[in-house]
Amino acid sequence: MSEGKRRYKATIDGEIYTIVGSKPEKHMRVVAETVDEQLSQLKELTKGLDKEKRAILLAINAVSDQLTMRHELEELKEKYERLEQNLEN
Repeated sequence: MSEGKRRYKATIDGEIYTIVGSKPEKHMRVVAETVDEQLSQLKELTKGLDKEKRAILLAINAVSDQLTMRHELEELKEKYERLEQNLEN
């Protein structure tokens, strides 16, 4: 394992996973708890879907949220740069 990588065991949707990453344990715990919570919500909303399809839906939701936040961050950066330029003028 490369330097800075940590192993963290998490139970998600009744299964035990070993997560490897460089983030602190607290971060990995919050991520695992969030995934578990969201899978539980999807299970209630999509009773006819199997685990794999629920996991794919969760991934789609996560990527959608990530793209939305990336777009919002870019807009904020542009706004910040415009404000900086206005202050300089």
